[in-house]
Amino acid sequence: MTLTESLTPDDATVRDLQALPKGHLHLHMEAAMRPGTLVDLSGALGIDPVVTSGFSGFTAFSETYRGLLAAMDHPDHLGILMDQIFEDQAAEGVAYLELGVSPRFYAERYGSLEASLAEMLDLARSASTTHGVAFGFMPTIDRTAGLENAIEVARAAARFAGDGVVSLGLAADERGFPCADFAEAFAIGRAAGLQSTPHAGELVGPESVWEAIDVLRADRILHGVRAVEDPELVALLAEHGIPLDVCPTSNVLLDVVAEIGEHPLTVLLDAGVRCSINADDPILFGPDILAEYELCRTSLGMTDEQLAACAWTSIETTLAPADVKAAAKTAIDGWLAA
Repeated sequence: MTLTESLTPDDATVRDLQALPKGHLHLHMEAAMRPGTLVDLSGALGIDPVVTSGFSGFTAFSETYRGLLAAMDHPDHLGILMDQIFEDQAAEGVAYLELGVSPRFYAERYGSLEASLAEMLDLARSASTTHGVAFGFMPTIDRTAGLENAIEVARAAARFAGDGVVSLGLAADERGFPCADFAEAFAIGRAAGLQSTPHAGELVGPESVWEAIDVLRADRILHGVRAVEDPELVALLAEHGIPLDVCPTSNVLLDVVAEIGEHPLTVLLDAGVRCSINADDPILFGPDILAEYELCRTSLGMTDEQLAACAWTSIETTLAPADVKAAAKTAIDGWLAA
């Protein structure tokens, strides 16, 4: 089954997925840019926008992502991007956004990792108020940038724990950069009360997920879908309620799975593993979070009960404020009862 093929729901009444409150937990800031905004911001700088399609493989994907940074080379562009991200999340029915940010990209402009993180937080607070979407930040360590940088990012994240920063991420190529290399950085984050939220089980198999759990003491795992290759690991995830923040389209386009019909999301759910549904990098992969939910309904045949369970996982398993969780639970239950 291809990305464009779909299953027809048996139920004649189709609930509106936009009205389903959801958390968006696996979204990288620059790649949440609107395509039109990429053109506009690049034009304002007198540069050609990076081509965001046609790449093949993770290395080319990473290079394309970094090409987005050229459009951000102006002090006003960060505010434009942040406001539009929150506006778009509100339109998609997102009640809570946990945004992956890389303060290292902006440290030179603002003078330090902490200063760049403070600027992003100020902009996010304003956008959150304007558009009514609660948020937390996930400062993200680049696996390929070395341990010293990882510790610096962890310390900057810890500085804002409880003040907008809720988790510590780990991204970029898993191959050759195992989770164990970053144990010291994640110990800093955990000591500050941040959730441990590394990428694992995407380009590397179940051993990466085991290491994320055993060494980094992961609270949630971004991707993690290759855990399905190890029944013992699947059982552990289910038993301990460790969620996977899954991005179906990303997994197809980066060759983690061959086609959408082979995606293991429903297998994991059936085994009792908690999962959330996310978009990862919409400007590069295409679908936003609402389209990902729709894809899961049509191409994976997920029921509304499963979709609602994923939506609740995407809020309940985070450090979102208690009032946000309570309101979301009431609304999700109401969505199912409608």
